Amino acid sequence: VQLVESGGGLVQAGGSLTLSCAASGFTFDDYAIGWFRQAPGKQREGVSGISSAGRTYYVDSVKGRFIISRDNAKNTVYLQMNSLKPEDTAVYYCAASLIALGSISWARDRTYAYWGQGTQVTVSS
Repeated sequence: VQLVESGGGLVQAGGSLTLSCAASGFTFDDYAIGWFRQAPGKQREGVSGISSAGRTYYVDSVKGRFIISRDNAKNTVYLQMNSLKPEDTAVYYCAASLIALGSISWARDRTYAYWGQGTQVTVSS
C-alpha cells in the first residue's frame, strides 16, 4: 500500500496550489481519502475528506477556498487550494480509510489506516 503526495511548494498569499495523492496497492475505489496538515508546533488537523462515493468534507477554515476531488481511473485524489493564506503553511498528508466517513470521523487520525509521507506547503505573506 502506498500513498504519494505531490504538488506542494512555495506560493504567495492569495495564490493557488493543487496537491495530488496517488494511491497504489489497494482497491482505490473502495477507500475514503482524507487530507491532513501539520504546522510546526501544532497538532495534525483534518483539512478535507472524500468518501468512496464522492461525499466531501471540509474544516471550516478552508471552506470556500479548497476543493477535494477524486479520479478513480487514475487512483488519485486532488486538493485544489485557492486564496492561500500564511496560516495554511504546513506539511500536508493524505490518508486512506475503508471506514465510511462521517461528519466527525472524517477528521480523526484513527479513521485512516494508511498514510503518505507528506508534502510541504509554504505560503508567504
